[in-house]
Amino acid sequence: MPKVATQIRLDEVTHAKLKCIAEKELRSLNAEMEYLILKGIEAYEEQYGLIDAHSLLELEKIDEMLP
Repeated sequence: MPKVATQIRLDEVTHAKLKCIAEKELRSLNAEMEYLILKGIEAYEEQYGLIDAHSLLELEKIDEMLP
């Protein structure tokens, strides 16, 4: 599946801490953020059930076609 480029704004302290974690885990900053986001999604889905991302992507495609 292709990746979507996105942007995130962090305060300096959060950025420094995240960079420290990434270095200790031998990951790039981007890879560490992706890893942590995926872990957060997994935790959410464990608590609330699976999110049907394929249906969400189809809805986005339909929305893009509407005027």
